[in-house]
Amino acid sequence: MRDVAKPADAEFSQAGIDFQPIGGLLKRSFDIAGSLIGLVALSPLFVMVALLVKFSDGGPIFYGHSRIGRGGRIFPCLKFRTMVQNGEQVLAAYLAANPDANAEWIATRKLKNDPRVTRVGAVLRKLSLDELPQIINILQGDMSLVGPRPVVRDELEIYGSSAVYYLKSRPGLTGLWQVSGRNDVSYDSRVAFDRHYVENWSLFEDIRIIIKTVPAVWMSRGCY
Repeated sequence: MRDVAKPADAEFSQAGIDFQPIGGLLKRSFDIAGSLIGLVALSPLFVMVALLVKFSDGGPIFYGHSRIGRGGRIFPCLKFRTMVQNGEQVLAAYLAANPDANAEWIATRKLKNDPRVTRVGAVLRKLSLDELPQIINILQGDMSLVGPRPVVRDELEIYGSSAVYYLKSRPGLTGLWQVSGRNDVSYDSRVAFDRHYVENWSLFEDIRIIIKTVPAVWMSRGCY
């Protein structure tokens, strides 16, 4: 049974754990430069996706979900909206009626066939285009180009004693897990990937992961 680590910065500080972000100024400078270039280069695609989301059902374009960041700080992780507006009610009803789906949700916090996802949203998720607004999170310093995927509070508890490694890094737009199988690997493997990334960080590794992200997205490996 794993040790449960709560995502509270004060608790970890009392334990003498250093939450200085891995990579320091070098990684942060790389993030700012890369995200600015990406925002300019992808601006036509950004506008096109925004229009598709808006005209699909008239709802909001963006969705900000509360995630745990470096040191346990909560931030709104931005995405293009891919779900129906009453998603929580739809999910609750679906899980109540489908025991297998409920077990899948408990184990991974994700569903391969999520009833909340819109038709446009399904395409955006398959191509990972829903995550483009996270470039703004990177510029704001909430996220990094490369790092562990941002998690919610319940997920961080699954990390157990390895949560400290997650908390030492800004969550990433992409990461080692995404280019290593994504949902095709277990959650324990995801935690192991995140820990390995933090323990062995280098700028070369960030560049390698970014390069590998392109074919991983193209092949839609383990998309969610």
